[in-house]
Amino acid sequence: MVDLVVRSRRVLTPEGERAAAVVIQSGKIVAISPYDAVIADVTDDVDLGDDALLPGLVDTHVHVNEPGRTEWEGFASATRAAAAGGVTTIIDMPLNSLPPTVHAEALKIKQAAATGQIHVDVGFWGGAIPGNAADLPELHANGVFGFKAFLADSGVPEFPPVDADQLAQAMHVVDALFVVHAEDPEHLQEAESSAAYSDFLASRPADAEHAAVATAIAVARAAGRRVHILHLSAASALPLIAAARADGVRVTAETCPHYLTLDAEAIPDGATEFKCCPPIRDSANADQLWQALADGLITCVVSDHSPCTPELKRQDTGDFAAAWGGIASVQLGLPVIWTAAQARGYTLADVVKWMSRRPADLAGLRQKGRIAVGADADLVAFQPDGEFTVDAHALHHKNPVTPYAGRVLKGVVGRTWLRGSAVTGDQPGGRFLLRGAGAE
Repeated sequence: MVDLVVRSRRVLTPEGERAAAVVIQSGKIVAISPYDAVIADVTDDVDLGDDALLPGLVDTHVHVNEPGRTEWEGFASATRAAAAGGVTTIIDMPLNSLPPTVHAEALKIKQAAATGQIHVDVGFWGGAIPGNAADLPELHANGVFGFKAFLADSGVPEFPPVDADQLAQAMHVVDALFVVHAEDPEHLQEAESSAAYSDFLASRPADAEHAAVATAIAVARAAGRRVHILHLSAASALPLIAAARADGVRVTAETCPHYLTLDAEAIPDGATEFKCCPPIRDSANADQLWQALADGLITCVVSDHSPCTPELKRQDTGDFAAAWGGIASVQLGLPVIWTAAQARGYTLADVVKWMSRRPADLAGLRQKGRIAVGADADLVAFQPDGEFTVDAHALHHKNPVTPYAGRVLKGVVGRTWLRGSAVTGDQPGGRFLLRGAGAE
């Protein structure tokens, strides 16, 4: 008996877009047949017609914040929002939760908090902070996908930054992927209280990213380790990454929807929902990021979903210096990127590559992010020509704060399937993912 067949005239496979019938048994894709194939003994046969069928998105950069700061976001709300946005796998960042995921016991505490709440599959990053190098091998053995490190203040005291020597020490004790928030504190300025976005932007110049990317590459080169530059904002750092890759350094980079689609010059003063670190830069910078995506120099687009309460965004005062820095967007990344990508001449296949397959590959999740025989049946019904206006209060994020509020976006997510089962929001069906072991 076949559990499910999903048919579409626009199935996005790794080989390209085509009409097909995707056959699913026991949570896996077991065949990709012709669109009009007759398949016997099917429990459920869904025909999407001209709506596209995408692989579930993989978002490797999500701050869930539970336990400890669950009023900012929690596993139930974050994963429900993810599923509504076509994201079927997230990897949770190690900070903003209490305790941060910097040792094996903290990982167990986080997994316990998430148990019974997750609507999509969830993996975890560990954290590298000063003094915890000895804890990293055990944490890695317990299944984290790698280690996040900050080269500048993280914004929370329990997750301090590392310097180059401390990052090198961490890399030497464990052969793992290191994902780095690359801003150099010596190039950052203390932001003065101001409602002017231009003042905040000036306090975190592109030079800070350039210098920190150079540091991360130098340390990875010396240690012979993989390093991934998180949420790249400054296009000026791209030549450093290109040169290092040409020299054989294992360095990759990601960027985020807000850096590709928002323009510093259009951000109103006092609009603290736009604050993030590194900051949103100008449209010419965004053009260069798009080109780097097209060239494969930037490998993937992920959300850096980092929400907080409205009070912490200081919307009452509009003070960029005092506001928490983070963009809430895990539910909106697909339509945000599709709206902009289509206008620039890119295809759905490009978006799938950037937001599904390459993030999955970054984390070593070969069973995710692709419609292929043997892969998990994580699927998304998507109406590329549909339009909607973003209503922040209608999102599943715990707090209704997003810079995309009021924007008209193209691309409507319909049904989402996780391992062949429709995600309804009523019955959490997500599983934990462990590095090298798939779903557990």
